[in-house]
Amino acid sequence: MSARKIAALVWFLALTPGLVVLIFMGPADFDSAGAVLNTAGRLTGILGLSMLLVAAALCCRVPGFDRPFGGLTKLWQLHHRIGAAAFLLLLAHPVFLSLAAADVSLSTSVATLFSNTPGLWLGWLALLSMMVFLAPSFAFFGLPGYQRWKWLHRLSGPAIVLALIHTLLLARTLPGIWNWILWTVFLAIALVALGYRWLFSRVWGRHRYLIDEVHTPANNVVELVLKPLGEPLDYVAGQFVYLTPYDKNLEAGYREEHPYTLSSAPGESGLRIAIKDLGNASRALQSVTPGTEVNIEGPYGDFFPRTEDGRPELWIAGGIGITPFLGRLRHLAREGLPADLHLVFCVQDESRALFLEELKTLVDRIEGASLSLHFFYREGPLSADFLHRHCPDLTQRHAYICGPVPLLHLARKLLIQAGVPQHCILTEEFVLL
Repeated sequence: MSARKIAALVWFLALTPGLVVLIFMGPADFDSAGAVLNTAGRLTGILGLSMLLVAAALCCRVPGFDRPFGGLTKLWQLHHRIGAAAFLLLLAHPVFLSLAAADVSLSTSVATLFSNTPGLWLGWLALLSMMVFLAPSFAFFGLPGYQRWKWLHRLSGPAIVLALIHTLLLARTLPGIWNWILWTVFLAIALVALGYRWLFSRVWGRHRYLIDEVHTPANNVVELVLKPLGEPLDYVAGQFVYLTPYDKNLEAGYREEHPYTLSSAPGESGLRIAIKDLGNASRALQSVTPGTEVNIEGPYGDFFPRTEDGRPELWIAGGIGITPFLGRLRHLAREGLPADLHLVFCVQDESRALFLEELKTLVDRIEGASLSLHFFYREGPLSADFLHRHCPDLTQRHAYICGPVPLLHLARKLLIQAGVPQHCILTEEFVLL
């Protein structure tokens, strides 16, 4: 099943409570303006809560669960959309109910929003908690700090509990038994997911590794070589992991998890992870000490095809975005596999071309592989002319893009304008993962 169909099924699951509610509604729920507003208020509350629970379930981060969605990035984008829809619906919920009550009197409208009913105040506490942890996710507020965003999202648990109690105390749309069945099922889904995330994964879902070597391919990039202290990670080329270092001497990032792409090939005795100085934690890892223990959680991602089917490919990488391509080139060379691929590596100048000599060597070893370098300082932004000149048959290829967000958008735009079908373009990006 395609990733789009799976996403559609998830949306259908999130909307199911609203469809169930409609079954139990009658003409009286729509016979006046006040009744329509009241119905809208109840529906927005029910749909908002069900979407909130489904969004919570999607954040479980079980390795492999993300692959049918097209990778963890695509899964989290779905999580963000459903969570944003839940937030907006729950904001509208009290507004519709208050407007409906205004059809009776102003005092009734005020009492609908503010009364001494415990269930009502629990609802307000839930909504305020959601404002705190969901509002920063909207672009309007700017991009929040990664760790602050993660800490704020811990309010999601209390918010869900408060919202459920509010619903069970005040809900009157569904008959009692249906009300309990509906929310028990959705709560169970969310609890299983959150239970894995906060309990099981912390104890049994992580792999212990030791930093064996630290290589410096550039002055702001390191490649960590890790050896397993227990069960080694099973992964495919191009996937990424969450790395948590336990070096107390680090200036930042101690016991903080961050996502990094694996640059090693499956089958190697250990893992290799290339890390560029892009923030406090990644900057601190530039001077991490060999012998440091780290936790690895994953793998995640579904960037490359799961089988070597021989279809022609165009790879476009920018900066540290070369990492998943490096891992796959190492895998192809290690296994002696041919591949009809063309790599376009976009950098500012030759001195910024990470792993360039190894890339050239790997491409020479792989039958059918080729490499083109694009230098921004010499040629300006990537252009359609450059792509057509270096890869004339690009419209016949599946395209894979990884790098800075501006390059992702530009390359995708150029490929679509050139006639590459959208379903043949895959991107990998890390935005609040």
